Amino acid sequence: MQHESMVFQLFLVFAGAAVLATAALWARQALIVAYIVLGILLGPSGFAVLPDTAFVAGIAEIGIIFLLFLLGLNLHPQKLIALFRSALSVTLLSSGLFAVVAAILAALFGFSGWELLIIAVASMFSSTIIGLKLLPTSVLHHQHTGSVIISILLLQDILAILCLLAIRAWGLGETTVPQLLLFLASLPLLIGFAFLMQRWLLTRLLMRFDTIREYVFLLAIGWCLGLAELAAWLGLSAEIGAFIAGIAIAANPVSMFIAESLKPLRDFFLVLFFFALGAGLDLAMMPQLWLAAAILATAMLTLKTLTFRQLLTRAGESRARAAEIGFRLGQMSEFSLLISVLALSNGLIGERAAYLVQIATVLTFLVSPYLIVLQYPTPIGVKDALRRD
Repeated sequence: MQHESMVFQLFLVFAGAAVLATAALWARQALIVAYIVLGILLGPSGFAVLPDTAFVAGIAEIGIIFLLFLLGLNLHPQKLIALFRSALSVTLLSSGLFAVVAAILAALFGFSGWELLIIAVASMFSSTIIGLKLLPTSVLHHQHTGSVIISILLLQDILAILCLLAIRAWGLGETTVPQLLLFLASLPLLIGFAFLMQRWLLTRLLMRFDTIREYVFLLAIGWCLGLAELAAWLGLSAEIGAFIAGIAIAANPVSMFIAESLKPLRDFFLVLFFFALGAGLDLAMMPQLWLAAAILATAMLTLKTLTFRQLLTRAGESRARAAEIGFRLGQMSEFSLLISVLALSNGLIGERAAYLVQIATVLTFLVSPYLIVLQYPTPIGVKDALRRD
């Protein structure tokens, strides 16, 4: 019976996601929106087809672990140096401005303390998934526009990882001095262990058996989940461990194959993550939050578009390219959702603040793809001239 229940839940999630994803593509929307809406419809606040989504929510966390592992795989040490040189000032200035404006709005909405800070931090980032999914492959890999967007997004991802680590540390509550020192020492210890393992074990195994793709795939998953579990045991988070696991092997030539092989697995679990996020939203709180969420979403959409355009123009980019990048990075981020979920689970914020961030993020996910596909080339362009894979 339990087996049938698990299969039935997965059937409802993926069959429903397929239906709503079709509608989302017709409407030129990001697929993330379809998964969240499906969770709202089927979850406890909707039609309660799945009144208990604990099973889905439990395995959905694996999607975030794989997402951060893949982000780490793209952070080659030499690429990191180039990123800091080319996009650091733009990323830091823009992120600081977004945080300040969001904090002011949060204060006007009646938030203070940790809740104000978390709302501000969650508003800093743009969506890696939407930003890259709506870029044509030729632009993503071979044009300067793609390089600039990737640089900014990856730097934002690093900032988001640091924020997640800070939230994890501050969420520990009452700790003794030895516990705090152990926590602070855990990160460098984990990084050192990861790179030692990479140098003396993983590299040799990959060099010896790199022609056996199934083995490389299994080794990558084992390495990712193993370091995630080690990080959790040290008092960090599994997501931080996965991110470090990815960086540790990013310089290996086989990392690109690993990244491509794990994308379908990542997408499988991310569908469950965003479904669980939607199922966890309490629609009863919508009436008291929709106006504040709409204001925050509108402010971020407008401010991010204009800020990136202005900063990139001053950095030497053409006005046309800077404007395009501004539109493509105008939304909030899946990291905004993750930060709100983690802060809520650690008791740093209440449900009202968490739902504000989540609703505002979803609203930007709804509007931003429209603004992009109406003006710039995308794989789902509304006109033949703008449809480019």
